[in-house]
Amino acid sequence: MAREKPAKSRGVKNTTFTFWDLHEDIAGAVSDHFVPVWIGKRSQKISNNQRETHIMGKFTCDNSSCSKKEWVSGHVAIVIRGYSDNGYNATVYNQRCIACKKLGNLNLDKSCYVERVAYWLKTWARVKMVRQVYEKKRTPPHLSELCEGCKQGRCAQSL
Repeated sequence: MAREKPAKSRGVKNTTFTFWDLHEDIAGAVSDHFVPVWIGKRSQKISNNQRETHIMGKFTCDNSSCSKKEWVSGHVAIVIRGYSDNGYNATVYNQRCIACKKLGNLNLDKSCYVERVAYWLKTWARVKMVRQVYEKKRTPPHLSELCEGCKQGRCAQSL
């Protein structure tokens, strides 16, 4: 399956991101089973399910005096929350540049994000699935001190 163009974090320097604009893709991935509902971060609802996991992404550093221009991570922290009535949201955590320690610009691997969120929504909805086996990709080791998910206690690598 060909990888689609990554979703960008639009250059905003945040420690976390919500890619609500990918909701239609997630809805399409689970549409044979149920209709998911995006729950905003400011909602007062309490989640029934939560999963700390990781996805893939590419980061760039826009600090002109920095020697490191980009890096790839196979461990971009994400927290997926499930709510009643098939509600959900997902928070993706930023990473810092190893050279200058500034927050990076995330280019999210869209298909990885959609697959991972859809998988957990289906799991929580008790949809029967064949468990996917993924080939481990070689990426640099995870550096907790540069991971915003680790700093907030939300990264699967730090649990």
